[in-house]
Amino acid sequence: MTIGGQHTRKQAASAAEPANEIAQASVVEEFINRAAACGSGSVPPSEIVKLLAAPMMQLATHAKTWLRAEHLQSRAEGYARNLIYSAPDGHLSLYALVWLPGQWTPIHDHGSWGVVGVVNGVLEEQNFVRLSPDDGRDEAIKLTSGGIVLLTPGAVSTFVPNPDHIHVTGVSADSEHVVSLHLYGRAMTDFNVYDLVAGTRRRVEAGRIDN
Repeated sequence: MTIGGQHTRKQAASAAEPANEIAQASVVEEFINRAAACGSGSVPPSEIVKLLAAPMMQLATHAKTWLRAEHLQSRAEGYARNLIYSAPDGHLSLYALVWLPGQWTPIHDHGSWGVVGVVNGVLEEQNFVRLSPDDGRDEAIKLTSGGIVLLTPGAVSTFVPNPDHIHVTGVSADSEHVVSLHLYGRAMTDFNVYDLVAGTRRRVEAGRIDN
């Protein structure tokens, strides 16, 4: 009877696994559908991020119930960008970023609106303010340091373009590793990276801006 009971429990667990996977997938799908609906049409970026901030907080808060192993890959040479979803038409992308202690981005922008939610750890954001006008040139760019934001689990940060959001993001060397979710209003395959001293910027493929 004991063996039979164990077998029944194993069968029940096996039957529950597909149901759990479906439930987990539906959480992400619901968020993506909402983001796609907000991002379609003529909704201004400031309104889009306002509408998606609370849903992102919920997604990040419950992320451990749906994130899979492939979303949590890290890299010793720099922070990891693990793709969760990319819209076929390129208007939306969602990533899980994994940061080991001491890993940072360079100074960069996005060319898009964005919504960021922290799953675990403390993500640090150093903002920069552009003092020179953006006339399309890649030189004579003057930036100055702005404020610092510390994002704890469940915290959400948003940004909009025009003027573009310029910042550095990362994790202190004495902190624990961080997992964060990043939703963008485009396929985030490239960025502008800034040289603060030279006053220049250059376009770089996303996979090449890691430390």
